[in-house]
Amino acid sequence: MTSEISQQPQKLGWRFPATFWHANGAELCERAAYYGMFITLFRYLNVDIGFTDPQTGAVTAAFAGGIYFLPTFMGIMADKVGFKQALILAFTLLTAGYGLLGAFQLKPTALIALFLIMCGGAIIKPVISGTVAKCSDSAHRARAMSIFYMVVNIGSFSGKGLAAELNPRLGMQYINFYAAAMTFVALLLIIVLYKNVDTAGTGKTVKEALQGLWKVMQHFRFLSLILIIAGFWLIQGQLYGAMPTFIERVLGKGYKPEWLANINPLTVVILVVPITHLVRHFRPENAIGIGLFIIPFTALVIALGPLLDSVTGGAIDLGLFSIHPMVMMIIIGIALQGLAECFLSPKFLEYASKQAPKGEVGLYLGYQHLTTFFAWLAGFIAAGLLLDGFCPDPRALEPQTRHEWRMATDPKYQFTLTAEQRPDLGDQIPIPTSIAQALRDHALELADNVTLAKLEPADSRKSDPARTWRIEEQLFTVREEWAAQRPWWALWRSPDALLITPDSSRWSGVPEEAARRFDLPGNLAGDLKHDAPVSEGLRRAFAQRGIDLPENASVRTERSADEEAGGRAWKLVIKHYSIEESKLETDAEARSDGREKALRDVLVYSNTARTPDEMPPLPDEYRHAHYIWYVFAAIGFAAFGALLVFKFVTNAIDRSRAITAGE
Repeated sequence: MTSEISQQPQKLGWRFPATFWHANGAELCERAAYYGMFITLFRYLNVDIGFTDPQTGAVTAAFAGGIYFLPTFMGIMADKVGFKQALILAFTLLTAGYGLLGAFQLKPTALIALFLIMCGGAIIKPVISGTVAKCSDSAHRARAMSIFYMVVNIGSFSGKGLAAELNPRLGMQYINFYAAAMTFVALLLIIVLYKNVDTAGTGKTVKEALQGLWKVMQHFRFLSLILIIAGFWLIQGQLYGAMPTFIERVLGKGYKPEWLANINPLTVVILVVPITHLVRHFRPENAIGIGLFIIPFTALVIALGPLLDSVTGGAIDLGLFSIHPMVMMIIIGIALQGLAECFLSPKFLEYASKQAPKGEVGLYLGYQHLTTFFAWLAGFIAAGLLLDGFCPDPRALEPQTRHEWRMATDPKYQFTLTAEQRPDLGDQIPIPTSIAQALRDHALELADNVTLAKLEPADSRKSDPARTWRIEEQLFTVREEWAAQRPWWALWRSPDALLITPDSSRWSGVPEEAARRFDLPGNLAGDLKHDAPVSEGLRRAFAQRGIDLPENASVRTERSADEEAGGRAWKLVIKHYSIEESKLETDAEARSDGREKALRDVLVYSNTARTPDEMPPLPDEYRHAHYIWYVFAAIGFAAFGALLVFKFVTNAIDRSRAITAGE
């Protein structure tokens, strides 16, 4: 098959070969996997793998920079072996890399996994875009590329959105498993449906590619432009670098930086068409100048968040909802990034092409991705160093400072148990005297009939899981009841009934039969969701038997379910306080220091959150955290100033050459 489908002149349409759609389907899966992983990568390497902030910055820089440096060379390989074979290799590497990154939370395996993902991602970039080009003629090329870019943005948006939901429920580790599943689906799609559209054995050699790269790097004008525009993407890249970690350390968890980062592609999708139309007659350097002028203000707006906080307090009332002032400034900053991108991106290639020597435009534009390579390399290294200097890892703080940080960032956190109190935490017992006294010493109310229940750890699959307890009042035990032995396929049907047994003396006044036991329809088992409020269906069923459940009643999965009978069990409880272990190091770090268990704090949380006005300020170690964004703003202003100098110098050189040629 030739490199471009030959078609007679015809009315423009949206019909493309099947391979075009298969390639875009694979691209959708790959982008959703990549952006879901990438938005959490910095935090995952730092928190779960155990790299320090500077180490995390360096590792992420090498990974992200490599993805933009290698595509030219991977494209050469794809031309030699064929696009289908290259894609099969790419998605195999990606699936293995994502799976390895999630399965083993160790530094060596993380580095190997990122190398596999980097190589696989570098193959995808030229091959998928090449397929899109080869499946469309020159008349339909713009439409084909518009579909391709739409798919990329859908993948980016959905990947980060799914990561935002998976992270609090399962943890960052499982985002990697989700990414592996997505790339495995893409692998199957390529194996079964994709057909080669290329001609094997054509294209450049590696030697020719290296010679071209060296030639480009020696061209001062083109290299200068690449480095100037890198200042733009360096700031843009903080959506994945400093921003998520900054939010969690300054504001705490719960703000979902993954969704905040999605404001950028959403802004681009909404504004890129009208802005591109607006600047269609602008000189490329003027449109680029607007983008470079806007980008430093995106960081400056975020830097001014603490100032707004000092004026408005901990929340800004917007009528239907309230928002933290720093979150609002982050939203504005990210939206401005999208706006700046709409001005710069459509005109960058046009302006870059004018800097290339006559007859070598194609060669030079083939290396325009170097701007992102330099931006990612410098940007993530800077993010790691700046976070370490101005917004330190809370786990490295002194215990009292760590307590102050938690009080300022977590509205439900109350205090940390002492080393003497921790051994009293048991399985499911009346609350120990030492724990009860600690609660009262911190002015926390404690009912007489509460118990201490140990919950199944969220990370029970690990050798050293972080344990959790709950101080609660137990109301009822709910068990599945089957008329006969539970069949193996029972997960796909409801039990025959739910057996209810009261656990609390507060029900001594209910009808006699209810005080012993009663049952409910088995289909209500679907309403028993762990750690969720009691559903209206369950409330009505209890009310029909003369029992009004408290408004704050919730469900907890019971660990002591009768496994022999095969039935599940739950507790209906009133939650008062939670006690959770928080690791101060990874399991691997503990083992390397000769300890069986990782160092950890044991934290007490209330079921009632403090209001924003009741939250204390951050400790002094974070008083300059916003300086990070002043640094990035300074880089942005420097890039804008460098563009003005570049434009002035190149125009002067061109005028001088024109005068010389005229003589």
